[in-house]
Formats: sequence, structure tokens, C-alpha cells
Amino acid sequence: MHHRHFKIYKPYGYISQFITNERPRKKKKLLGDLGDFPIETMAVGRLDQDSEGLLFLTTNGKLSAKVNGNKIEKEYYVQVDGQITPGALDKLKQGLEISIHGETYTTLPCQAFILKEKPNFPKRAKKIRDQRHGPTSWISVTLVEGKFRQVKKMTAAIGFPTLRLVRVRIGSEKLNNMDSGEVIELSEFSY
Repeated sequence: MHHRHFKIYKPYGYISQFITNERPRKKKKLLGDLGDFPIETMAVGRLDQDSEGLLFLTTNGKLSAKVNGNKIEKEYYVQVDGQITPGALDKLKQGLEISIHGETYTTLPCQAFILKEKPNFPKRAKKIRDQRHGPTSWISVTLVEGKFRQVKKMTAAIGFPTLRLVRVRIGSEKLNNMDSGEVIELSEFSY
């Protein structure tokens, strides 16, 4: 069977699914709304409804399981509330305790650093608070795991809640200058 693969810039407000069991749909925005995909297409991993950025789609379930494994790096650019400190970044890098479905979980060590310049992402549909409410910082966080809302829970645990989260890289595949909602068909995944 010939499989098809896509990379998309998942927009803010979309859920990482093609169908929903809710009746009626309650106006949820689904990935299938972004293009005409083969019927067997599935998301490789997830991004929360409030998160955006790089997401793979495929018709190959085996590939999906491989990419979701704990060995492939996923990099996120994260806008946090406040001027983040080197000490807070060190806590992120070392791994810290967060709650996953009511259970305490210690995250694996990760890479994290402050971005020197604000990233140039497309404007988001929902406005992020303005500067009158205090400073914000942009950081890069690279993980090899992906627990439920992990990055948001990690930044909250160090006292800097996430305001915007954009996945910019999975393995060696980058978001680059894609527009929100853009879909690119790939001949194969390079990760």
C-alpha cells in the first residue's frame, strides 16, 4: 500500500483529530478542515487546542508509533508570563515534578534556553495579553518525551505560565516559515 505523509502548521483553536464523537460537533475545528486528506489519515502525536505549530499527518500507523517514541526530539518555542531567570531554566533542564492525570511524574532532563529575538510567527486568532500586564519571555524547550500538556505544566511549575506554545521541530523536520493552516505533502518523513 502506498502511504501518504503531510506536515502542517496546526493553527491555534484546532484539535488534533479528524473526527469527534460529540453530537453535535459543537463547532470544534478539526484537522480535516485544513485540506482534503485520504480517509485513513491520522495525526502523529498531538498538540492541544490552545497550542500550534508543526504536526505530522500520515496514513501509516506504524510510522506514527515510531515518531511518538521517546527518542525523537520535539522543540517548542514558548512565550511565558514574566522575565524568565537562568535559575528557572536550570530547573527545566534538570527535570522536575509535574502532575499527569493526578499522578506525580518527574520529567526527563531537557534542553532549554532563552531566545534572543522574538520569533516571527503568524498572528494568532485569539489575542495574547498586551505588554501593559507586564513583560513576557520567549524560550526554546526541547524534549524527547511528550506527556499530557507537559511543556505548559513544566513552565507553570517554575513560576512562568505559558502564554503561547508553538512546536517548531520534530526530529530534523522544521516548521520554517509555514503559514498557520498550511499543509505540505511529503514524499517521506525525515526525522
